Amino acid sequence: MQALEKNLMDSSWITIILVFLLALIVVLKMLDSEKLKGYFLALLNKGFVETEVEENVSFLNTFHVVLFIFSTTIISLITYTFIIESVAEFDVDFLSFLLVFTTVTSYFLLKWTLETAISRLFLIKNSVKFYLVSKFSYLYCISFLLFIVFIIIQYSSLNNNILFYTAAFLFLLRFVFHVSNNKNLIFSKLFYFILYICAFEIAPLFILFKLML
Repeated sequence: MQALEKNLMDSSWITIILVFLLALIVVLKMLDSEKLKGYFLALLNKGFVETEVEENVSFLNTFHVVLFIFSTTIISLITYTFIIESVAEFDVDFLSFLLVFTTVTSYFLLKWTLETAISRLFLIKNSVKFYLVSKFSYLYCISFLLFIVFIIIQYSSLNNNILFYTAAFLFLLRFVFHVSNNKNLIFSKLFYFILYICAFEIAPLFILFKLML
């Protein structure tokens, strides 16, 4: 497979977004520096996730809202970069990025809403709480790593393939850690877990990808 050529697009608005993301990190540090450090190292610190579960902190507080915006923005940037490299007809401009950002954000918001609603509806909130909290904790963790990688790729001569392979590896790593740390729950309900993966993880991604193209 031939390496994709790095797209030489106008990066001024991307720079503004990256500065905005840096500002969000500063805000997160001001809000709670220890929690910020915890999320950055969440993949390596299961105890932090357990503490988050025990504290029963709302994901709608200021810290988590800012963290959610940070994560969806960097994931949107990577998704946007992948699309413009793969689809020649896709417009290379800020409005196209906004479309991607809106789609990605809507996907995560809808998925979180459905998961929360189902866990409450079937009275399994306590049983799956660690599962849900760890999933988002690991997502936030790799978002920080992806932010670093994106900056390096954006302002160097490195090929975008490195960004895509790194992103794929980190999401795979997140999946492995998530399954490993929730293996008792998953393997005791393996059939339902497979249904969950198909219904909430795979199918929505295909639908959203089609909507963006």
